[in-house]
Amino acid sequence: MENGAAVAMLFSEEEVKDISGLQRGEDYVEVTCGCTSHRYGDAVGRLRVFASGDLEISCECTPGCEEDKLTPAAFEKHSGRETARKWKNNVWVIVNGEKVPLFKTPLLKYYNQAPKGTNRSHRSQNGRVCHRDEFVRCSRCDKERRFRLRSKEECRIYHDALADENWKCADMPYDKISCDDDEERASRRVYRGCSRSPTCKGCTSCVCFGCEICRFSECSCQTCMDFTNNAKA
Repeated sequence: MENGAAVAMLFSEEEVKDISGLQRGEDYVEVTCGCTSHRYGDAVGRLRVFASGDLEISCECTPGCEEDKLTPAAFEKHSGRETARKWKNNVWVIVNGEKVPLFKTPLLKYYNQAPKGTNRSHRSQNGRVCHRDEFVRCSRCDKERRFRLRSKEECRIYHDALADENWKCADMPYDKISCDDDEERASRRVYRGCSRSPTCKGCTSCVCFGCEICRFSECSCQTCMDFTNNAKA
């Protein structure tokens, strides 16, 4: 999803112009990253940096690798890096063709600013509420499909799918899938994007009970109507 103005609030063009694989999202930037093991070589992935300070890596170490939403520390361990637990040094991005450790780039500035530990606010660094990923079951194949809830548009897509008793895989507007595609493994479904803990089962950091991002004034469902009425009161 292109939104240069929003990304400009995260990083200036000067800060990220030389970083390889840059893509711009509504509230994140995504770049090519990697971690090198002396035994296994380079493990490459895609790093997403959110305004909240959250960092997520989708591993692309092999064509069949399905590791997704890894923390940098988990990616470092997955890569087989011998001197683990130093991910700021060991996870790199490519700047002007050279591997540069994350700590030497501007990409960690929001991570470094974000509150750490269990006292981390439910709201992200830019004041927006954080929402974990949710799942909707297909009415045809009975498989559960993941919905990311990082923006108002994504929240609306999930909201409408959840309300549709006849929702099916083919209705997914992104991640084009069909009922023939495999369901996510249970080991992957536990990773739902919580900023406090990758395998969180639901906490005040990732479960939202209603906000301007996930409730819609033009929607006629009771949940949205109640939120809208209470907000006006």
